[in-house]
Amino acid sequence: MTPPDDPALVRVLAADGTFAPTPEAERYLPLIDALSDAELETFYRDMVLVRAFDRQATNLQRQGQLALWPPSLGQEAAQVGSVRAARPQDHLFPSYREHVVATTRGVDPIDIVRVMRGLTHGGWDPTDPKNGNVRIYTLVLGSQTLHATGFGMGLVFDKRCATGDPNRDEAVVVYYGDGASSQGDVHEAMVFANTYRTPQVFFLQNNHWAISVPVATQSRAPLYRRGAGYGMPSILVDGNDVLASYAVSKLALDEARAGEGPRAIEAMTYRMGAHTTSDDPTKYRTSDEEQSWARRDPIARMRAYLEARGAAVSFFDEVDAAAQAYADDVRVRTNALGTIEPESMFAHVYSEDHPLMVEQRRWLADYEASLEGGV
Repeated sequence: MTPPDDPALVRVLAADGTFAPTPEAERYLPLIDALSDAELETFYRDMVLVRAFDRQATNLQRQGQLALWPPSLGQEAAQVGSVRAARPQDHLFPSYREHVVATTRGVDPIDIVRVMRGLTHGGWDPTDPKNGNVRIYTLVLGSQTLHATGFGMGLVFDKRCATGDPNRDEAVVVYYGDGASSQGDVHEAMVFANTYRTPQVFFLQNNHWAISVPVATQSRAPLYRRGAGYGMPSILVDGNDVLASYAVSKLALDEARAGEGPRAIEAMTYRMGAHTTSDDPTKYRTSDEEQSWARRDPIARMRAYLEARGAAVSFFDEVDAAAQAYADDVRVRTNALGTIEPESMFAHVYSEDHPLMVEQRRWLADYEASLEGGV
């Protein structure tokens, strides 16, 4: 488990929002200095909106409207900073908790809801330009790292990176958690990524709990050190500091895109909610631990920083109103979704018609027809 005072930690904002860069953050400060007030306010807005959406979705699950919901509460800064660092041509491979990554790039939040309601296996078309090159959620832990690495290898083979044109060169970001980092898929992905020098960033969100297993049980050494074992530079960042997350992600992506090979980032954050709505975190962690991390809330930290810079009260009021409207819209549209047709279970199983699927579809149709007149 990584200690909070690890000298390798990149942090720009202290927990109270004051500007207090760690020594490792110094090289990233020019990237932060280049940010405009509008961009800083966008970071804050992104975090507030996704938290409102996240809470609404959690409530909808409790009301029976969703089968499941994986909260992102507490992890907003890690995700917002990294996704805002990506260029439009970059490709993002989420796990299943990266709600703001998806929506910031253009995915309709209701498409995420449809997945968790059980209406679709995918949710959105990742090849549709309006979805911002975001691949669909992956609930099989770690498998998305293989998908991302394979895609990155394709970028190398097709010469879509390292051409010297940063406006065209493409990169890949893959998101996974501390629990997934124990999966063999992740390690195999890192082997191939470094072998083929893929333009890729492995973005590990260490939220301290793999359901009920603490990260200290999973690894006796800090997770960020694993990347170095595969020959790739590894960075440890305070995942509750949106500025630090942005800066380390931007530099790592720029380097990977330019042909310098893959990078690994460990974002130290905390899952303030349950693993999913089927989980009860009170069974395995203490209230003192939760309160300790609540004092490091990423949204409160960024708000304090913006207030110190002179942001107007009207800005925060406007963001709060927008977040409420955003959540209300999700609730209304979720309640109007309806159910799924049984026929849909046969779609997309095979790329072409398969005799077994054809027979099963025919049987279902005959069975439903036999019930039309009642029993």
